[in-house]
Amino acid sequence: MEPSYRVIPSSQIKTASINDTAGSLGLHDTLRYGIRSIATETRGGEFENRIAKWEETQDNARLHMLANLYGPSAPMRLLMERQIVSASPHMPGMSQSNIHLDILMGRDETLDSTDFFLGMESGPPLSIHNDMEKKLRL
Repeated sequence: MEPSYRVIPSSQIKTASINDTAGSLGLHDTLRYGIRSIATETRGGEFENRIAKWEETQDNARLHMLANLYGPSAPMRLLMERQIVSASPHMPGMSQSNIHLDILMGRDETLDSTDFFLGMESGPPLSIHNDMEKKLRL
């Protein structure tokens, strides 16, 4: 958790050049750095980087404010609860939603496409007993 009140992610433009991976002769060192690719050599857009880190930045700001209001134990407890809830096993054959984690993350009042389309592509399970036997290798 980086201490920051930042609401919008910082603009970190990633750049890569041949100078970063050049060997002693000035050429790309494939054995040490792998095969060159266009994706690593082009600059990522500033907007794409901000969108990718949006939720992380918002969560970091919330945790930092919690630490300032209630002390450092409040965000540590919340992070510990999130870790415990996200590690809990799911029942085979049932939907994979984790309402506990959604509540702890503050996403319980938002609607997402996964709320409507989760599991509809495969249909409901025919028998939960078969799924349990498959999971437990019986």
